[in-house]
Amino acid sequence: MSALYEFLLRQGDNTLVLGHRVSEWCGIGPVLEEDIALANTALDLIGQTQMWLGYAGEVEGKGRSADDLAYLRDPHAFRNLLMLETTNRDFGNTMMRQFLFDAYQVQFLAALEKSSDQRVADIATKSLKEAQYHLERSSDIVIALGDGTDESKEKMQDALNRLWPYIGEMFESDSIDQAMVDAGIAPDPASIRAEWDQIIQRVMSDAYLQLPEDAFTHLGGKNGKRHTEHLGHMLATMQTLQRSHPGATW
Repeated sequence: MSALYEFLLRQGDNTLVLGHRVSEWCGIGPVLEEDIALANTALDLIGQTQMWLGYAGEVEGKGRSADDLAYLRDPHAFRNLLMLETTNRDFGNTMMRQFLFDAYQVQFLAALEKSSDQRVADIATKSLKEAQYHLERSSDIVIALGDGTDESKEKMQDALNRLWPYIGEMFESDSIDQAMVDAGIAPDPASIRAEWDQIIQRVMSDAYLQLPEDAFTHLGGKNGKRHTEHLGHMLATMQTLQRSHPGATW
């Protein structure tokens, strides 16, 4: 399979899996305003997925649509970051995960606007404004909860500690990343780590949260070698209608 196809799957699967996770809050958000905001965030991410996976289907050349790639692949065929498939747990954990990814996504999409592949550049431009808003919102909430009550601060610190071992995968480079760099399509993920670190350090300082020092990281999601058990359970729910009624359309 081509490196470009794998690259597009990674982008589309990231937004698909996170979008579904965030959508799980619909109707059960802590307050009405946050319920609506989370639903809108999920819709933004699914809209980005449609563009990434739609292009991936074209590059693959087997006639598969974005829907086919979303609903008819098994867990081992997904290429999303492991952090994004972890369960929501509570509102604080959900927003910490969103913030950590948003800070990465804004930097990565900004670099992709300069892609030698015009289609990739166009998708990045359309997605960047949404990602910037997501980052602004998730940053504000992380700060508000970190600098809030003793309970909210404790939950945010626990969320940061729990998610930190997944961070390194965002910046780990492999042969697919190198192929994209060589073709001028995408930057080396490691090249945006410094900017990401600056954002994280600023927000955590304002939130009075302590950054973990452990450098250990879980790997395997972006290359499909290893996913958590959470992805299979999530896909069983997300794909059930299409799997039960193959070819069904609205």
